[in-house]
Amino acid sequence: MAENNNILEKLDGLEARYEEVSTLITDPSVIADQQRYVKLTKEYKDLEDIMKLRQKYINCLNGIAEAKDILMNEQDADMKEMAREELATNEELQPKLEEEIKIALVPKDPEDAKNVQMEVRAGTGGDEACLFAGEIFMMYKKFCESKGWAVSVTSESEGAVGGFKEICFAVSGDNVYGTLKYESGVHRVQRVPVTESNGRMQTSAATVAVLPEADPFEVNINEGEIKWDTFRSSGAGGQNVNKVESGVRARYMWKNPNTGEVEEILIECTETRDQPKNKERALARLRTYIY
Repeated sequence: MAENNNILEKLDGLEARYEEVSTLITDPSVIADQQRYVKLTKEYKDLEDIMKLRQKYINCLNGIAEAKDILMNEQDADMKEMAREELATNEELQPKLEEEIKIALVPKDPEDAKNVQMEVRAGTGGDEACLFAGEIFMMYKKFCESKGWAVSVTSESEGAVGGFKEICFAVSGDNVYGTLKYESGVHRVQRVPVTESNGRMQTSAATVAVLPEADPFEVNINEGEIKWDTFRSSGAGGQNVNKVESGVRARYMWKNPNTGEVEEILIECTETRDQPKNKERALARLRTYIY
């Protein structure tokens, strides 16, 4: 019972903060401060989920107490049987709710809720590495679709026999970075590739980068210093391809605070046939890279 009280004390303490935040996000002065407003709305959503768990937990404890009271004081056999069923159900539910609450109370990485920019690049292995990179991309694409997340390819470079030398794509949805962040690194495969005529085993590799997408207020960019180029898209796409310069390329000189050196960042985006949209998405990738 002491543990129950301890959990409820923590939840009761958070209820006051939940009420405070729910009031703050309706304050015009807070709404005007976008950085603070975004931070508070994220906190509100997290607290709202915990408050829902709190109510379920209180209902569960009340159900246990009421069932025990009926079993002790009620004479009617049918009422007692219903109380036994209610007691068994809630006693089974209680530890599950306590575990959910404990997990919900663990401090979250503030980055976890962010959307991501991902890059998959073929490594060692030639054409086979490109095929492997293509399979990795398709794996992530299907996984994201199963989670209900949106995937949009921002740029790609196809391999000679299929797959990709490099493919960049954005993923948006709920808790995307928290789920995908551990995918960063080198992935490798050992198999007899379709490109191998003698049946020899080959090791191929591909690299995956997962970057949390930066919010506009988190990165300071002087947009006037970005040099924009446009170019014609390539690949399948009907009459628009190679006739309309919808692809964009952004060049930005940035001083790396870690090394003190000035670097040129080059970002390309050919995602849509709409040049302004491609510019907007290239800018999002630029912010993410710097962030």
